[in-house]
Amino acid sequence: MKVIKTLLCIVVLLTCKHNIIAQDSLKLTIEQAEKQFLENNLQLLAERFNIGIADAAIVQAKVLNNPTISVGDINLWHPNAAEELELLPATFGNRAVFSVELEQMVRTAGKRRKLINLERVSREIAIQEFEAFLWGLKTELRTILNEIIFMQAYRNVIKIQETSISDLVEIYKKQTAQGNIARSELIRLQASLIELEAEGHEIRTELNKQYKELKILLNIAPQTAIEILPSAISIKNPNDISLADLLETAKNSHPEFLLSDLEIQYNEKMLAYEKSLRMPDIGLSVNYDRYGGVWRNFVGIGISFDLPVFDRNQGNIRMARLGIEQATHNANLQRNTLLQEIVEIYNNYVVNYRFYQRITANDFSEDLEQMMEVYARNLLNRNISMLEYLDFMDAYRTTKQAILTAKKNVNTSFAELQFLITKQ
Repeated sequence: MKVIKTLLCIVVLLTCKHNIIAQDSLKLTIEQAEKQFLENNLQLLAERFNIGIADAAIVQAKVLNNPTISVGDINLWHPNAAEELELLPATFGNRAVFSVELEQMVRTAGKRRKLINLERVSREIAIQEFEAFLWGLKTELRTILNEIIFMQAYRNVIKIQETSISDLVEIYKKQTAQGNIARSELIRLQASLIELEAEGHEIRTELNKQYKELKILLNIAPQTAIEILPSAISIKNPNDISLADLLETAKNSHPEFLLSDLEIQYNEKMLAYEKSLRMPDIGLSVNYDRYGGVWRNFVGIGISFDLPVFDRNQGNIRMARLGIEQATHNANLQRNTLLQEIVEIYNNYVVNYRFYQRITANDFSEDLEQMMEVYARNLLNRNISMLEYLDFMDAYRTTKQAILTAKKNVNTSFAELQFLITKQ
């Protein structure tokens, strides 16, 4: 019975350990990573609050001014004619003299409406700023994902070569000990292995850095081991993409273009609001005075407003006008810069796509794998020299790296282009 309980405990512990390991390991496709990014990225969650803040500003702009009530002229002693005063309903202060005034400020020249319009433009700016922020982060995310996929694949290339040369080193050690092979050839092989291991170490270090950046973007626990699976996304032929249509689409939908227009609108609304401030607001009041004058109970109305003699808001109006001119020049610069960047992205995609298609038109990856085994076997059979073998290994690694780099570049440039086309 004790043996059965012990075995059950071991099974439970192993199961728990397996679950813990499974929880600490995560495999994601590019699509899954982007979905998790949209749901969990802390920067995006924080940036969304700016839209809510802008909504609250609109609500505040719609609110009317609070009325003001003031009580004054209260006597702290009995006046000489206190016996003549009418008694108040309450016993406290029934001989008091006081006055009460209720005042309401009324905004003129449509200030309230103009302020609401100004805040509505601010809200649109907040939305487009969020879209621009999202676009930038998604581009950064896709770049990191493609970089990780490239380094994971290139790391496997290094591992394959390390395994092949390590096997040869073990064989050469035995042959050297038997005096069949010169020690210099073993040392040359070992040096090549160390060189590979050093490059593999650099790749792993850089890969750890990219994993860290990715975990921050996806809000994943630091201790989680992560792996990005190759993407199944099909890329478009640049011949099927019209640059003119692309530029037109960007003008109508890219957040940076919309932001430049909104900045001009904001300054125009600001100018209208500043002009309205030239007109003074009016204060309407009702007051009650108890024995403060010739009447026992006096009720009167009043009106008050500033006389716009000195301050007619001249400086702020001039600043608003200059703001429109400044926003117009900045918008023209921003639009021109963005159009240039879009053309650059498109041209880079064309170059990367054509290069990738050219080098993969006659795929000889399988031939390279087979040739590695052939070269290793020929080296052992003394059919080729050590130099020929190492030259092939260098060529193998360089070719694999070139193909993987080309694939990474075309995927990254297509991702940037895709965001411009699909507005995602």
